[in-house]
Amino acid sequence: MTCPLVTRTDRAPQAARKTAYASTVEIKTEIRDFLTSRRARITPEDVGITSYGQRRVPGLRRQEVATLAGLSIEYYNRLERGNLGGASETVLDALADALRLDDAERAHLFDLARASQPASRKARRVTTSNVRPTVQWMLDSMTSAAAFASNGHLDVLSANQLGRALYAPMFRDGPQSANWARFVFLNRDAHEIYTDWDRAAKETVALLRLQAGGNPHDRALTDLIGELATKSEEFRVLWAAHNVRLHRGRGRTRSRRRWSRWRRRVRRAS
Repeated sequence: MTCPLVTRTDRAPQAARKTAYASTVEIKTEIRDFLTSRRARITPEDVGITSYGQRRVPGLRRQEVATLAGLSIEYYNRLERGNLGGASETVLDALADALRLDDAERAHLFDLARASQPASRKARRVTTSNVRPTVQWMLDSMTSAAAFASNGHLDVLSANQLGRALYAPMFRDGPQSANWARFVFLNRDAHEIYTDWDRAAKETVALLRLQAGGNPHDRALTDLIGELATKSEEFRVLWAAHNVRLHRGRGRTRSRRRWSRWRRRVRRAS
């Protein structure tokens, strides 16, 4: 079969390059969808607003969110269109309060604002792919429970003997290929191993969403999300919900430290 030539050129049309799930790093789209989804889940009654008649869309109207946050409707519209880069700490805090964001969502909002800054568009640091000897020693010393070390991509960097035994299907193709997200969504054995697979799936997506907000130009993370979205309908549905979740333990502290650093930078610049 012959391909028609592209108008005004002497070459056949090239196949479109595959992009990773709408690039997930299109930061303005991410901001818009996140704010819209948070606004949609709050009813007027939740915030003491009397509602009259039928509403065409669920949740609060933009004007109502703007009023709750103490912003003009014009400025809020700009924020919801993805222009978070110039927002001050005070504005972000007011917006988070108006939308009733929890700790993870608030940290995600500040991550998105930071990612909107031109300076954030440079290449980010490569995610850790190995563990220090002291961490490995600590994992190996835990003999009565499964223990793992993972990075922000949810790659399993290391595990102790019991962890490898309990999650043997995840390590079937070798330790270098073990990844919690791929295991949960792309490995049928995960449904047998997890007593509450739905909860594990939601938490996995929420962790990746938070990581993507803080690292919008991380190519490896984008490729992972694209792979999961292409191969798993369950992942696509959960990803579209825009829920985020903080890591337990040190991960939670790390996210809060990142948020605090952003707030300090904004304070110094203002």
